[in-house]
Amino acid sequence: MENLPATPQGLQLEYQAEGLTLVGNGLALRGDFTHLLPRVQPANLSRELLVRAAKIKGFDGVPHVVDATAGLGEDSFLLAAAGFEVTLCERDAVIAVLLRDALNRAQESPQLAQIAGQMHLYEGDSIDLLSQPGLMPQVVYLDPMFPQKRKTDALTNKKLQLFQQLERPCEDEAELMQVAYDAHPLKIVVKRPLKGPYLAEKKPSHSLAGKVVRYDCYVLPRRE
Repeated sequence: MENLPATPQGLQLEYQAEGLTLVGNGLALRGDFTHLLPRVQPANLSRELLVRAAKIKGFDGVPHVVDATAGLGEDSFLLAAAGFEVTLCERDAVIAVLLRDALNRAQESPQLAQIAGQMHLYEGDSIDLLSQPGLMPQVVYLDPMFPQKRKTDALTNKKLQLFQQLERPCEDEAELMQVAYDAHPLKIVVKRPLKGPYLAEKKPSHSLAGKVVRYDCYVLPRRE
């Protein structure tokens, strides 16, 4: 059994039958991709706003996306199901170990293994990863924690309560956005609250809006 990272006071990591779980304050948080299976059915996946936002017109090959703020990896799972090769970055050690456990379980599931095989976890700061020379992903996806409140369902709200004890809203927006540009992708996709400001005050090329969130798309010049 691996050594687990330290948790904030009042929280603890437990190995339960369903998988590694963060518990505390009457709440429980566990990484799991099973509930996403209906969304990755072909008829549904093609309608996912994130998938539509991340696609690169005219690109030939398997696009590589860096999910710079992976959390528990649910958005990355959708992208992997849509054919992307995904590198998931998570800097918080507790969230990263929950994500790693979820990926390990997914790789052992006949329903999830193929998708999970296209997901690769980087435990550390995405700014460090994106600064590595030669990385050059086709897409960089940014979903920094929203500082403002937004309407959520009860389950999502419980998850956010635990997340907020581990990770704070992004305070280095300008640096994160600049490093994303410096990685020379073909596109940057940023998830924002529906009526929230642009990340780092940079206006996107275009946006795709849903009922609660929108995806700001920054289309960059093709590489020489």
